[in-house]
Amino acid sequence: MSDIQLAFTMMALLLVLMGFRIPIALSMLGCGALGYTLLAGAPALLEYLGTAPVDKFSTYDLSVVPLFLLMGELATRAGITAELFRTCNKWVGHMKGGLAMAAVSGCAAFGAICGSSLATASTMGKVALPEMKRLNYSGGLAAGCLAAGGTLGILIPPSMVLIIFAVLTEQNISKMFIAAFIPGFLAAFGYMLAIAIYVRLFPNTGPRGEKTSWGEKLRSTKDVWHISIIFVIVLGGIYLGIFTPTEAAAVGVVLTAVLAFTHGKMKLEAFKDSLIKTAVSTAMIFFIVFGADLFSVFIALSQLPQAGVELIESSGLSPYTILILMLLTYLVLGCFLDSLAMILLTIPIYFPIIMSMDFGLPAADVGIWFGILALVVVEVGLITPPVGMNVFIIKSFDPSLPMKDCFKGVVPFLISDIVRVGLLVAFPPITLALVHLLS
Repeated sequence: MSDIQLAFTMMALLLVLMGFRIPIALSMLGCGALGYTLLAGAPALLEYLGTAPVDKFSTYDLSVVPLFLLMGELATRAGITAELFRTCNKWVGHMKGGLAMAAVSGCAAFGAICGSSLATASTMGKVALPEMKRLNYSGGLAAGCLAAGGTLGILIPPSMVLIIFAVLTEQNISKMFIAAFIPGFLAAFGYMLAIAIYVRLFPNTGPRGEKTSWGEKLRSTKDVWHISIIFVIVLGGIYLGIFTPTEAAAVGVVLTAVLAFTHGKMKLEAFKDSLIKTAVSTAMIFFIVFGADLFSVFIALSQLPQAGVELIESSGLSPYTILILMLLTYLVLGCFLDSLAMILLTIPIYFPIIMSMDFGLPAADVGIWFGILALVVVEVGLITPPVGMNVFIIKSFDPSLPMKDCFKGVVPFLISDIVRVGLLVAFPPITLALVHLLS
């Protein structure tokens, strides 16, 4: 068996193991270790294991992960989701489908201080789904907008998946965050536009809510001013170069903790629980990163990325054709894998290929642009059948909702996602303009 054949065999074995629900960290670590041993021998593997974990996890950039995770835990326990939803509802709830738009807006705002898609969908679903049910929203639209809105948690910075991508590909985390801002705004706007069109095509699915005066709208913003301040300080500090991402995360943790305690919704026991959950989540993510690192080293040793570059160069296909084919594979993988698994599995192969092609952009821009494109398409995988983890989370809050209706409800948002991906592929400046402006 050649080295490249071995690489494909280990990738197939990895997919089989994940299909049997073996944790992704163990699957990647086992396949990477076996492949490494077959290529370089057991002594080389032991030497790697003796030094690589320390080298990998002493990286300063990785310290941002537990901080943003803790910030998200504290924000969830502070009970700010209900306040965000109420404020957004005051502003847009009187429109047709306004409650669904308020849910998407709330998800976008919460995602800006959370960084987790599943947490965003879960916390907003608990608050918004009962209200939509009370106003006779169709179950499909309610589930669809909340599942799709939850995906904003990993697109709007801070984003755990974006941080992991930046670490794996040695990209600048600050620039990645800046680049994600406009695509994140486009996502929220596209979802709200999809709701507006859908409720006009099917008028009974999203009735109007109560009208509110301008005074009520303005007064409602008093409930979320502190959240806005955290958002401005943390992300504004990163965008303006005042903080590094790690420093911004530390500031965000302190501000969010103060908010949680002063609002009276955070007790000492809950704070301890937040610390424990953050530690568990951090350990899980770091274990996954270590497994991915070993698997990536094995893939590099097999010369598969180099063979891929040579194959593509001799194929005569244009760089954009190759890019689109890669993005389509993410849509397929999204039906079976979660977002982090997709990034860790594909980046060791895809990234060297992308960086070898000429898109008419500087290499640094290509890395950032592809990272955002990959993140956007991975985000779509969270709402595509048959897995669609966000859809299952929303479904769990209302067992009476048929799963078929839930997946039908995400169709308008999938269409919006496809249009947005097309725009980002066709017009790279949408992603890169803010990076150049603030660099």
